[in-house]
Order: sequence, then structure tokens, then C-alpha cells
Amino acid sequence: MKNIPPRLGRRTLRFTGSMLKYLAILVVFVFLLFPVYWMLVTSLKLNTESYRPTPTLWPENVNWDGYISLIKDGKFLTYYKNNIIVSSMAAVVICFISVFAGYALSRFHFNWNVVLLATFSFAQMMPVISRLISLYTILRKLNMTDSHLGLVLAICATQIPFCVSLMASFFDGIPKELEEASSVDGCGRFKTLFKVVMPLVIPGLLAVGVYSFLQTWDDYLHANTLIRSPELWTLSQGLKLTYLGEVSDWQLINAASTLGAVPMIFVFFFFQKYMIKGLVAGAVKG
Repeated sequence: MKNIPPRLGRRTLRFTGSMLKYLAILVVFVFLLFPVYWMLVTSLKLNTESYRPTPTLWPENVNWDGYISLIKDGKFLTYYKNNIIVSSMAAVVICFISVFAGYALSRFHFNWNVVLLATFSFAQMMPVISRLISLYTILRKLNMTDSHLGLVLAICATQIPFCVSLMASFFDGIPKELEEASSVDGCGRFKTLFKVVMPLVIPGLLAVGVYSFLQTWDDYLHANTLIRSPELWTLSQGLKLTYLGEVSDWQLINAASTLGAVPMIFVFFFFQKYMIKGLVAGAVKG
């Protein structure tokens, strides 16, 4: 029996390793996407088929009644509109605050700088539910419960520590020599920030905006704690309190979940490179 040439053996090992790697990626890919596929398929099934003991991977008869009922239902469109309003407002406010606070943390070093960064890190580690009682108490005293403005402020208080730290990491990557050169040319601090520095941190600003929008879009705890009027309910809260019950219409619920996931998928796929870049920049800071 002839010996296998070393070069052929190495090629075989590389090919086997590549196949195992792609097989593992495929398994993870299927594992992550199967719930999305099942949600979409269930939204096209009749409830009689969904409640069968033996599930079907594809509907016997594709049925669009769930989507048609939601479009005709004014309540769902109201929840959808409220979700867009709250998510957009939160993203704008968080981006505005994060730009100035992140720039201050990056460029102005004072005695309490380390303590402030440590406080931000500690705030990120605290679970959201641990802050709801204090947030509700503060907003109730300000007469801002049961309003979109109060909900936006509560969400901003939760997300700003991370977003400020993220923007500060982007500002740290901008050479200070650029600002010194602009100051020599007669630019003030604000003009330097908006004319010189901001164009260079647009990816970071987009990362903060996408992150805050997606986190707010999927929020349930803040909305369920602060909002009581049905006409102000957001999407997650409206789906839970309106469509879920002891006997649920799974076709309608999965159709609503599919429609609710569309903006998140759209935003993520179009801005994922900025979000990934931003999260990596925040992770390697220092």
C-alpha cells in the first residue's frame, strides 16, 4: 500500500476542516432562523391547523386572513403608529445627548471623569426592572405618566449610559490635532465639533441611533409600567394586552409579530455595518 503524499494529506485535512466549519455555521444559522420561519408560517395557517398535535412545516392552505384582519383593525395600526413615534423620539433624544456628553467625556478630563465612567458602567449592569419603581415615582410626581413623553424619558434614562460611552469611544479615535488646527484657523469649540469632528463620527452616531431605535421598538417593561390609556399603547404592550389570552388566535398573533418585526429587519440589514462597527469600537475602548 502506497503512502499518502504529505501535500495531499494536508489538502484533505483543510477540506475536512472547511466542511466542518461550514456545517457548524449552517446548524447555527438554521437554529437562529427557524423561530422566524415558524412565526411566518404560522401566520399563514388556519388556527385549526396550528392546534394540531402534529405540526406541519408548511401550511396546507396559505391563508392571509390574519394580515387582512390586522390591516382592517384600527387598534393594531394605532399601536404601530405609537411605536414608531416613541422609537423615533427616543432615538433622536439619545443621539442628541450622547453627542455632547460623549464629546465632553472624551475631550474634557476632570477629577470625576473616572467616577462618572464607572457610574455609567454600573448603570448598564443593573437590570431594567430594578429601576422601574424609581422611574415611575419620579414621573408620577412630574405628572408625566401615561404619556409618550414620559415613556421616552424613561427609556432614555436606561439607554443613555451605554450610548454616551459608545460615542465617547468614537471621539477618542479622532486625533486632537485636527481640532487644534481648526482652532488656529479661528474656529470655536462648537464650530469645530460640528464642522470638523462630527463628519468623522457619523458611523458612531448611526450606531447609536440604530441601537436606541431597535431597543425602544422592542420595549415592553417601560410601556407596560407607565402607559395605561389603550390609545397610547405601544406595539409590544398592545399585542400582549389585546391579542393574547387563555385561547389565543395564533394566526393573528404571528401575523402581528411578523409585521412588527419588519422595521427591525429593515433597519438592521441596512445599517448593520455601522452598528457592528460601533459595538466593536465600544468593546475595544482603551
